[in-house]
Amino acid sequence: MAVHPPSTQITAQLTVAHPGFTLDVNLQLPGHGVTALFGPSGCGKTTCLRAIAGLERAKPGHVVVNGEVWQDDAQQIWRTTHERGLGYVFQEASLFDHLSVRGNIDYGLQRTPATRRKVALEQAVELLGIAHLMDRKPQALSGGERQRVAMARALATSPRLLLMDEPLAALDAQRKAEVLPYLERLHRTLDIPMLYVSHAIDEVARLAGHMVLMREGRMLAQGPTDELIVRLDLPLAHGDAAATVITGTVLRHDAHDHITTVGFHGGQLLLVSPTPRAPGEPLRLRVQARDVSLALAAPHDTSILNVLPATVVALAEDSPGQLMVALDAGATRLLARVTQRSAQALGLTPGQPLFAQVKGIAIVN
Repeated sequence: MAVHPPSTQITAQLTVAHPGFTLDVNLQLPGHGVTALFGPSGCGKTTCLRAIAGLERAKPGHVVVNGEVWQDDAQQIWRTTHERGLGYVFQEASLFDHLSVRGNIDYGLQRTPATRRKVALEQAVELLGIAHLMDRKPQALSGGERQRVAMARALATSPRLLLMDEPLAALDAQRKAEVLPYLERLHRTLDIPMLYVSHAIDEVARLAGHMVLMREGRMLAQGPTDELIVRLDLPLAHGDAAATVITGTVLRHDAHDHITTVGFHGGQLLLVSPTPRAPGEPLRLRVQARDVSLALAAPHDTSILNVLPATVVALAEDSPGQLMVALDAGATRLLARVTQRSAQALGLTPGQPLFAQVKGIAIVN
């Protein structure tokens, strides 16, 4: 795993005015890993990405990527898009139909001076699993394959920053599931920071270590993904999609019953995993609040695989008749969505010890 100096940072102070809409953000983001710009359609995510890329000029604007100034209106510095050394993947793959897959990727490679090439063609092809597609034309590719080729073309430019604007939004669930593992692979293998635009919380939870929550052209909050999505004062921790992201390490995998045991800061979780997992493999798990039940005493003779000692931290009203309960399981925050009747029956109150129960089949990885 790459070690990053503390100075690596992406700074973006951007004001972009359109009729009826204004983007006004001041972002201080990690200069490594995956940062998600998350929020509903129309909140300014794509405008923010385009301004960072120089496709749209922020007035005023200030963009610095790991010490390299791309825009500074006070000093009259402006680098055009092609001078910024970035890779951009759009919602639509936008491949050149008259070129083969190899030709499309070569196009990205030829745009990069030899002295700045850090990602070899073979590496991009291998990482995205497209070696068998190199002689095909885009018309002969599936939607998922087209997006993987678009990503390889962006990587071939050896970008200092990789921008992805809802790259999976046009794909159905099957194709989306096909591409996600390759995005994880890029993140683990290449030391290239990525800004990832999405309005799908499952993608963000799986990929992003850092998140910017946006609403109506403004930043509502920013910080580590696993911390932001469990804050009861933010909308992410409410509703049917509320969940916890848990980072853990595979301890063992039982191939007979397809159960993987994952250790995390708070104990262990057992989950169903048809894919064999090697001990030591890192995993990001997503536990939805609706799949967590609570008990005052440790249950016995139950089909629930995961029973975790926990402490109630806070309660907040959710939808009518339901409460969201924030829990501490060791050093890990969990959310549980329960009815008000259940909360009253259990006498839930901050500081109360209890047990959180999670079905192994309900944990997503």
